[in-house]
Amino acid sequence: MSVELNGIAHIQLSVNDPERGIPFWEALCHFLEMKTLIKGEGVLYCIGSRTGILVRAAGSEQRGGAFDQDRAGLHHFCFRARRREDVDAVHRFLVDELGAHVVHPPEEGPQFAPGYYSVLFEDPDGIRVEVNHVPGKGHLGPGGRLGPGGSGPADRYGSGGLGDVG
Repeated sequence: MSVELNGIAHIQLSVNDPERGIPFWEALCHFLEMKTLIKGEGVLYCIGSRTGILVRAAGSEQRGGAFDQDRAGLHHFCFRARRREDVDAVHRFLVDELGAHVVHPPEEGPQFAPGYYSVLFEDPDGIRVEVNHVPGKGHLGPGGRLGPGGSGPADRYGSGGLGDVG
């Protein structure tokens, strides 16, 4: 027996600097048509767009450690946009309204999936977040690795995308 999930219900993040991080996340979530459900001392929880983002201040004894995407734990997470133009709109908001550190502006990434288009940025603590758009069914559809006639699972992954050794 298997279970088909309905997405990710929420993601919880701990931030070193809640005075910067919480307003950043609340503004971003509101731009993504999410609503604030909880807002208190050192905590924010926004819901909508079929997900939830909970942001809490890290405990005083855990504060100070910089986010490192190569350490065990979260590397980054990615919101899925409905349209390619939404990726562009998020980028404009990040630059014009949030002054976010943009790791890469909207760009094509066909090495990851057919039609892949994304922007990658960091929150004030350096936590990496991506917003992408992949048309159709991506790897599960025609032209995808797992779609009809596709090449099947890749045996390598890296900055160059998916690939096969042989």
